[in-house]
Amino acid sequence: MTTSNQKTVRIVEKAEKTVLSQAQKKFNSLTKKIDAQKKLLQEWQDAVPQYHQRISGEYETLWDRYNDYRVELVHLLDATYCDKQFKKTDKNKIQYVISDITMELIEQHGKDELKELYNKYNETDFDSQDQQMNEAVSDLMKSMFQDMFDIEIADEVDVSSPEKFSAVLEEKLREKEDQQRENEQKRKPRKKSAKQLEKEAQQQQEEQNISKSIQAVFRQLAAALHPDRELDEVERERKTRIMQQVNVAYAKKDLLQLLSLQLEFEQIDQNQINNIAEDRLKHFNIILQQQLDELQQEIEQYEMGFKMQLEMPPYFKLSPKQLLKKLDADIKDMQLSIMRIQHELKNFKNPLAVKAWLKTIRI
Repeated sequence: MTTSNQKTVRIVEKAEKTVLSQAQKKFNSLTKKIDAQKKLLQEWQDAVPQYHQRISGEYETLWDRYNDYRVELVHLLDATYCDKQFKKTDKNKIQYVISDITMELIEQHGKDELKELYNKYNETDFDSQDQQMNEAVSDLMKSMFQDMFDIEIADEVDVSSPEKFSAVLEEKLREKEDQQRENEQKRKPRKKSAKQLEKEAQQQQEEQNISKSIQAVFRQLAAALHPDRELDEVERERKTRIMQQVNVAYAKKDLLQLLSLQLEFEQIDQNQINNIAEDRLKHFNIILQQQLDELQQEIEQYEMGFKMQLEMPPYFKLSPKQLLKKLDADIKDMQLSIMRIQHELKNFKNPLAVKAWLKTIRI
């Protein structure tokens, strides 16, 4: 959580002719990118609850209304099927429309009461057809599973839906990883070379230096802002709120937020930011890069999740604003669909209107 008057952290050139070092330029670049990603992440965090609230409320209510009208439509078409005005071509189209709509309403919207109507216009009953389809999909999934992951699935295991497939895939891959890990542990570990040991020691030392860098900033803030050392009650409450921000930032390794708090409460000034030592700046940049990577991953999880849900291509760029705009468009489309079907139901009481409409249907 950032404060309302958060200070911008960046290194400023001291004079027009001053050239920043590579580390200083990288520091400025990283802090700018982190600020932008934080803003974008906050936009996602604000948009997602709005999206789900409107989906579960406004959008699903419209879908329920639309489906109720579609139930009326298929019953109306069923009633007009035997009308002598309809020729064989017309009846074939009525049969096609009833089958198509009832199948969708049963499969996707739980309208099981329409199974009898579906069966009336099809050679096989819905449940038998559904079972055959599930078995075919399950066999295909198992074959793909074996080809892609070299894992066999027993015949009795049901993977006929994406959800069931994902659950079995996750379980089988976890079992395979556990087995591989167990096999690796049984193998006699190879003796590490001097180069490997030296590299590991350097990495460990680097991690310690990075940890110390962020700890040092945290300790400076904690020393000045710890509420237990404050006698004034109002000031103690203020420092308690600030220390909560400090603790959250430290837990997240949010170096940029900690530095911003230091600037805000005048523990450091712009001159000190400008003169951070190169070795310390190097450690800061590593921390900032890690923070940027984590922010980008978190944003990508939001974006990819919605792109999969909305069946968008992976390369498509989706922002929170675009997500909400798409929902607005979907709601408007649904409202238009309801108006259209209401008009059709009113007109279709006249068989001639149904006959004219059937001419627009291609099967």
